[in-house]
Amino acid sequence: MKLAGQDLGDFPLLLAPMEDVSDPPFRALCKEQGCDMMYTEFISVEGLIRDATKSVQKLDIYDEERPIGIQIFGANLDSMLRATEIVDAAKPEVLDINFGCPVKKVVCKGAGAGILQDIDKMVSLTKAIVDRSSLPVTVKTRLGWDDNTKYIETVAERLQDVGIQALAIHGRTRKQMYKGEADWTLIGNIANNPRIHIPIIGNGDINSPQKAVLYKERYGVDGIMIGRASIGYPWIFREIKHYVKTGEMLPPPTIRERVAAARQHLTHSIDWKGERLGILEMRRHYSNYFRGLHGIKPYRAELVTSLEPERLFEVLDMIEERYAAFVVE
Repeated sequence: MKLAGQDLGDFPLLLAPMEDVSDPPFRALCKEQGCDMMYTEFISVEGLIRDATKSVQKLDIYDEERPIGIQIFGANLDSMLRATEIVDAAKPEVLDINFGCPVKKVVCKGAGAGILQDIDKMVSLTKAIVDRSSLPVTVKTRLGWDDNTKYIETVAERLQDVGIQALAIHGRTRKQMYKGEADWTLIGNIANNPRIHIPIIGNGDINSPQKAVLYKERYGVDGIMIGRASIGYPWIFREIKHYVKTGEMLPPPTIRERVAAARQHLTHSIDWKGERLGILEMRRHYSNYFRGLHGIKPYRAELVTSLEPERLFEVLDMIEERYAAFVVE
Protein backbone atom coordinates (compact mmCIF):
# COMPACT_ATOMS: atom_id res chain seq x y z
CA MET A 1 0.00 0.00 0.00
CA LYS A 2 1.30 3.43 -0.95
CA LEU A 3 0.24 6.64 0.76
CA ALA A 4 1.71 10.11 0.43
CA GLY A 5 4.57 8.72 -1.62
CA GLN A 6 5.40 6.27 1.15
CA ASP A 7 5.50 2.53 0.60
CA LEU A 8 3.89 1.16 3.77
CA GLY A 9 4.22 -2.48 2.78
CA ASP A 10 1.74 -5.06 1.58
CA PHE A 11 -0.51 -4.87 4.63
CA PRO A 12 0.31 -1.91 6.88
CA LEU A 13 -0.71 -1.48 10.48
CA LEU A 14 -1.64 2.04 11.52
CA LEU A 15 -2.02 3.57 14.97
CA ALA A 16 -5.41 5.24 15.36
CA PRO A 17 -5.53 8.85 16.53
CA MET A 18 -6.71 8.74 20.15
CA GLU A 19 -7.15 11.73 22.43
CA ASP A 20 -4.64 11.74 25.31
CA VAL A 21 -3.21 8.42 24.05
CA SER A 22 -1.46 8.71 20.68
CA ASP A 23 1.03 11.33 21.81
CA PRO A 24 4.78 11.30 21.05
CA PRO A 25 5.76 9.15 24.09
CA PHE A 26 3.29 6.43 23.12
CA ARG A 27 3.89 6.74 19.40
CA ALA A 28 7.59 6.08 19.98
CA LEU A 29 6.78 2.75 21.60
CA CYS A 30 4.39 1.76 18.82
CA LYS A 31 6.96 2.63 16.18
CA GLU A 32 9.56 0.48 17.94
CA GLN A 33 7.12 -2.44 17.83
CA GLY A 34 6.49 -2.20 14.09
CA CYS A 35 3.67 0.30 13.55
CA ASP A 36 3.87 1.40 9.91
CA MET A 37 2.13 4.76 10.16
CA MET A 38 0.78 6.84 13.00
CA TYR A 39 -1.51 9.78 13.53
CA THR A 40 -1.42 12.49 16.15
CA GLU A 41 -4.16 12.96 18.68
CA PHE A 42 -7.01 14.79 16.99
CA ILE A 43 -6.64 18.56 17.10
CA SER A 44 -9.41 21.13 17.35
CA VAL A 45 -9.14 23.61 14.51
CA GLU A 46 -10.64 26.28 16.76
CA GLY A 47 -7.91 25.68 19.34
CA LEU A 48 -5.27 25.63 16.64
CA ILE A 49 -6.18 28.94 15.02
CA ARG A 50 -6.43 30.56 18.45
CA ASP A 51 -2.97 29.28 19.34
CA ALA A 52 -4.25 27.27 22.32
CA THR A 53 -1.27 25.64 24.03
CA LYS A 54 -2.69 22.11 24.13
CA SER A 55 -3.72 22.19 20.48
CA VAL A 56 -0.43 23.61 19.25
CA GLN A 57 1.59 21.11 21.28
CA LYS A 58 -0.14 18.27 19.43
CA LEU A 59 1.59 19.44 16.26
CA ASP A 60 4.89 18.16 17.68
CA ILE A 61 6.22 15.41 15.45
CA TYR A 62 9.67 13.87 15.31
CA ASP A 63 11.67 12.47 12.42
CA GLU A 64 11.79 8.98 13.90
CA GLU A 65 7.97 8.85 13.87
CA ARG A 66 7.60 9.36 10.13
CA PRO A 67 5.50 8.73 8.15
CA ILE A 68 2.89 10.45 10.27
CA GLY A 69 -0.42 12.23 9.80
CA ILE A 70 -1.77 15.20 11.72
CA GLN A 71 -5.51 14.88 12.33
CA ILE A 72 -7.84 17.86 12.70
CA PHE A 73 -11.54 18.22 13.48
CA GLY A 74 -14.00 21.06 13.13
CA ALA A 75 -17.13 22.18 11.32
CA ASN A 76 -16.51 25.79 10.31
CA LEU A 77 -15.10 26.15 6.81
CA ASP A 78 -12.98 29.23 7.48
CA SER A 79 -11.50 27.71 10.64
CA MET A 80 -10.78 24.42 8.86
CA LEU A 81 -8.96 26.22 6.04
CA ARG A 82 -6.90 28.37 8.41
CA ALA A 83 -5.97 25.27 10.39
CA THR A 84 -5.04 23.50 7.15
CA GLU A 85 -2.36 26.11 6.51
CA ILE A 86 -0.98 25.64 10.03
CA VAL A 87 -0.83 21.87 9.56
CA ASP A 88 0.86 22.26 6.19
CA ALA A 89 3.58 24.30 7.87
CA ALA A 90 4.21 21.49 10.39
CA LYS A 91 5.13 19.23 7.43
CA PRO A 92 3.59 15.85 8.28
CA GLU A 93 3.23 13.32 5.49
CA VAL A 94 -0.58 13.52 5.61
CA LEU A 95 -3.37 15.81 6.77
CA ASP A 96 -6.20 13.69 8.14
CA ILE A 97 -9.75 14.90 8.79
CA ASN A 98 -11.68 13.43 11.69
CA PHE A 99 -15.28 12.77 10.71
CA GLY A 100 -15.71 9.95 13.22
CA CYS A 101 -15.26 11.10 16.83
CA PRO A 102 -18.54 10.26 18.63
CA VAL A 103 -17.94 12.31 21.80
CA LYS A 104 -20.87 14.59 22.61
CA LYS A 105 -18.85 17.81 23.06
CA VAL A 106 -17.46 17.35 19.54
CA VAL A 107 -20.62 16.09 17.87
CA CYS A 108 -22.86 18.83 19.27
CA LYS A 109 -20.79 21.37 17.34
CA GLY A 110 -21.32 19.50 14.09
CA ALA A 111 -17.74 18.22 14.06
CA GLY A 112 -16.37 14.67 14.20
CA ALA A 113 -19.17 12.17 13.67
CA GLY A 114 -21.65 15.03 13.94
CA ILE A 115 -21.08 15.86 10.30
CA LEU A 116 -22.49 12.44 9.33
CA GLN A 117 -25.88 14.12 9.64
CA ASP A 118 -24.96 16.39 6.72
CA ILE A 119 -23.09 14.42 4.06
CA ASP A 120 -23.14 17.27 1.55
CA LYS A 121 -21.31 19.49 4.05
CA MET A 122 -18.90 16.67 4.82
CA VAL A 123 -17.99 16.39 1.14
CA SER A 124 -17.78 20.14 0.53
CA LEU A 125 -15.53 20.69 3.56
CA THR A 126 -13.28 17.87 2.42
CA LYS A 127 -13.02 19.28 -1.10
CA ALA A 128 -12.12 22.71 0.25
CA ILE A 129 -9.34 21.24 2.38
CA VAL A 130 -8.01 19.10 -0.47
CA ASP A 131 -7.93 22.18 -2.69
CA ARG A 132 -6.17 24.31 -0.04
CA SER A 133 -3.63 21.85 1.35
CA SER A 134 -0.24 21.08 -0.15
CA LEU A 135 -0.40 17.71 1.63
CA PRO A 136 -2.20 14.49 0.74
CA VAL A 137 -5.53 14.53 2.58
CA THR A 138 -7.09 11.46 4.18
CA VAL A 139 -10.30 10.94 6.14
CA LYS A 140 -11.34 8.82 9.11
CA THR A 141 -15.07 8.28 9.64
CA ARG A 142 -17.80 5.83 10.67
CA LEU A 143 -20.49 3.82 8.91
CA GLY A 144 -23.08 6.53 9.51
CA TRP A 145 -24.96 8.41 12.19
CA ASP A 146 -27.21 5.46 13.12
CA ASP A 147 -28.51 2.18 11.69
CA ASN A 148 -30.85 4.06 9.34
CA THR A 149 -28.13 6.27 7.83
CA LYS A 150 -25.26 3.94 6.91
CA TYR A 151 -24.36 5.83 3.77
CA ILE A 152 -20.67 5.00 3.91
CA GLU A 153 -20.52 3.29 0.50
CA THR A 154 -21.78 6.42 -1.23
CA VAL A 155 -19.70 8.63 1.06
CA ALA A 156 -16.53 6.72 0.16
CA GLU A 157 -17.06 7.31 -3.56
CA ARG A 158 -17.88 10.98 -3.07
CA LEU A 159 -14.84 11.59 -0.86
CA GLN A 160 -12.61 9.81 -3.35
CA ASP A 161 -14.06 11.97 -6.13
CA VAL A 162 -13.06 15.19 -4.34
CA GLY A 163 -9.49 14.00 -3.95
CA ILE A 164 -8.78 12.22 -0.68
CA GLN A 165 -5.85 9.78 -0.80
CA ALA A 166 -7.09 7.14 1.69
CA LEU A 167 -10.13 6.41 3.83
CA ALA A 168 -10.14 4.81 7.28
CA ILE A 169 -13.51 3.48 8.40
CA HIS A 170 -14.55 2.53 11.92
CA GLY A 171 -17.14 -0.23 11.73
CA ARG A 172 -19.71 1.39 14.02
CA THR A 173 -22.24 4.19 13.78
CA ARG A 174 -22.05 7.28 15.92
CA LYS A 175 -25.07 6.08 17.90
CA GLN A 176 -23.18 2.91 18.87
CA MET A 177 -20.26 4.91 20.26
CA TYR A 178 -17.89 2.03 21.14
CA LYS A 179 -20.58 -0.45 22.15
CA GLY A 180 -21.46 -3.71 20.47
CA GLU A 181 -19.39 -5.41 17.82
CA ALA A 182 -17.90 -3.49 14.92
CA ASP A 183 -19.54 -4.42 11.60
CA TRP A 184 -16.96 -4.70 8.83
CA THR A 185 -19.40 -5.81 6.13
CA LEU A 186 -19.76 -2.38 4.55
CA ILE A 187 -16.04 -1.76 4.91
CA GLY A 188 -15.47 -4.92 2.88
CA ASN A 189 -17.98 -3.80 0.26
CA ILE A 190 -16.03 -0.56 -0.21
CA ALA A 191 -12.65 -2.27 -0.28
CA ASN A 192 -13.90 -4.56 -3.05
CA ASN A 193 -15.78 -1.90 -5.01
CA PRO A 194 -14.10 -1.73 -8.47
CA ARG A 195 -14.75 2.00 -8.60
CA ILE A 196 -12.68 2.59 -5.46
CA HIS A 197 -8.97 2.98 -6.14
CA ILE A 198 -7.76 4.65 -2.92
CA PRO A 199 -6.58 2.54 0.06
CA ILE A 200 -9.36 1.48 2.42
CA ILE A 201 -8.27 0.98 6.01
CA GLY A 202 -10.45 -0.97 8.42
CA ASN A 203 -10.79 -0.03 12.07
CA GLY A 204 -12.68 -1.49 15.02
CA ASP A 205 -12.24 -4.44 17.40
CA ILE A 206 -8.89 -5.67 16.08
CA ASN A 207 -7.40 -7.05 19.28
CA SER A 208 -5.43 -10.12 18.22
CA PRO A 209 -3.19 -11.34 15.39
CA GLN A 210 -5.73 -14.01 14.47
CA LYS A 211 -8.52 -11.47 14.09
CA ALA A 212 -6.31 -9.15 12.04
CA VAL A 213 -5.55 -11.93 9.54
CA LEU A 214 -9.16 -13.13 9.48
CA TYR A 215 -10.46 -9.64 8.70
CA LYS A 216 -7.70 -9.04 6.16
CA GLU A 217 -8.74 -12.14 4.24
CA ARG A 218 -12.48 -11.82 4.75
CA TYR A 219 -12.90 -8.15 3.90
CA GLY A 220 -9.97 -7.38 1.60
CA VAL A 221 -8.96 -4.11 3.24
CA ASP A 222 -5.63 -2.53 2.31
CA GLY A 223 -4.55 -2.06 5.91
CA ILE A 224 -5.77 -2.08 9.49
CA MET A 225 -5.90 0.75 12.01
CA ILE A 226 -5.53 -0.28 15.64
CA GLY A 227 -6.80 1.81 18.51
CA ARG A 228 -7.86 0.60 21.94
CA ALA A 229 -6.01 -2.74 21.72
CA SER A 230 -2.71 -0.85 21.60
CA ILE A 231 -3.28 1.11 24.82
CA GLY A 232 -0.63 -0.14 27.24
CA TYR A 233 0.18 -2.89 24.75
CA PRO A 234 2.28 -1.60 21.81
CA TRP A 235 3.41 -5.19 21.20
CA ILE A 236 0.16 -5.79 19.32
CA PHE A 237 1.90 -4.44 16.22
CA ARG A 238 4.83 -6.85 16.29
CA GLU A 239 2.56 -9.76 17.15
CA ILE A 240 0.26 -9.12 14.19
CA LYS A 241 3.18 -8.60 11.80
CA HIS A 242 4.80 -11.86 12.88
CA TYR A 243 1.54 -13.77 12.56
CA VAL A 244 0.83 -12.35 9.09
CA LYS A 245 4.30 -13.40 7.97
CA THR A 246 4.61 -16.82 9.62
CA GLY A 247 1.18 -17.93 10.83
CA GLU A 248 2.71 -18.34 14.28
CA MET A 249 2.04 -16.51 17.52
CA LEU A 250 4.88 -14.74 19.25
CA PRO A 251 5.21 -15.26 23.00
CA PRO A 252 3.88 -12.29 24.97
CA PRO A 253 6.33 -9.64 26.16
CA THR A 254 8.40 -10.56 29.18
CA ILE A 255 8.11 -8.79 32.51
CA ARG A 256 11.39 -7.04 31.77
CA GLU A 257 9.99 -5.76 28.46
CA ARG A 258 6.76 -4.60 30.07
CA VAL A 259 8.49 -2.71 32.85
CA ALA A 260 11.03 -1.19 30.47
CA ALA A 261 8.23 0.05 28.22
CA ALA A 262 6.31 1.50 31.17
CA ARG A 263 9.46 3.25 32.41
CA GLN A 264 10.20 4.71 29.00
CA HIS A 265 6.60 5.78 28.53
CA LEU A 266 6.41 7.46 31.94
CA THR A 267 9.76 9.21 31.52
CA HIS A 268 8.89 10.63 28.12
CA SER A 269 5.34 11.51 29.20
CA ILE A 270 6.68 13.62 32.05
CA ASP A 271 9.30 15.21 29.81
CA TRP A 272 6.75 16.11 27.14
CA LYS A 273 3.68 17.07 29.19
CA GLY A 274 5.13 18.13 32.50
CA GLU A 275 5.13 16.14 35.72
CA ARG A 276 1.49 16.20 36.80
CA LEU A 277 -0.19 15.80 33.43
CA GLY A 278 2.41 13.31 32.26
CA ILE A 279 1.69 11.12 35.29
CA LEU A 280 -2.08 11.44 35.05
CA GLU A 281 -2.28 10.56 31.36
CA MET A 282 -0.09 7.49 31.83
CA ARG A 283 -2.61 5.89 34.16
CA ARG A 284 -4.87 4.40 31.48
CA HIS A 285 -1.94 2.31 30.21
CA TYR A 286 -0.90 0.46 33.36
CA SER A 287 -3.65 -2.18 33.38
CA ASN A 288 -2.58 -3.46 29.98
CA TYR A 289 1.13 -3.17 30.64
CA PHE A 290 0.72 -5.60 33.53
CA ARG A 291 -2.32 -7.56 32.47
CA GLY A 292 -2.37 -11.19 33.58
CA LEU A 293 -0.03 -10.84 36.56
CA HIS A 294 -1.44 -12.56 39.64
CA GLY A 295 -1.42 -10.25 42.65
CA ILE A 296 -0.68 -7.10 40.64
CA LYS A 297 -3.66 -5.18 42.04
CA PRO A 298 -1.91 -3.35 44.93
CA TYR A 299 0.96 -2.31 42.68
CA ARG A 300 -1.43 -1.10 39.99
CA ALA A 301 -3.45 0.79 42.59
CA GLU A 302 -0.37 2.74 43.57
CA LEU A 303 0.57 3.41 39.96
CA VAL A 304 -2.83 5.01 39.33
CA THR A 305 -2.91 7.09 42.52
CA SER A 306 0.61 8.32 43.24
CA LEU A 307 1.69 11.68 41.88
CA GLU A 308 5.35 11.28 42.87
CA PRO A 309 7.63 10.24 39.97
CA GLU A 310 10.20 8.71 42.29
CA ARG A 311 7.59 6.49 43.90
CA LEU A 312 6.18 5.43 40.54
CA PHE A 313 9.60 4.30 39.35
CA GLU A 314 10.10 2.48 42.65
CA VAL A 315 6.84 0.59 42.13
CA LEU A 316 7.93 -0.36 38.61
CA ASP A 317 11.20 -1.69 40.05
CA MET A 318 9.22 -3.68 42.62
CA ILE A 319 7.06 -5.21 39.90
CA GLU A 320 10.10 -6.26 37.90
CA GLU A 321 11.74 -7.80 40.96
CA ARG A 322 8.65 -9.65 42.15
CA TYR A 323 7.66 -11.04 38.76
CA ALA A 324 11.12 -11.60 37.29
CA ALA A 325 10.56 -15.33 36.94
CA PHE A 326 6.88 -15.08 36.03
CA VAL A 327 5.89 -16.36 32.60
CA VAL A 328 3.01 -14.40 31.07
CA GLU A 329 0.56 -16.54 29.11
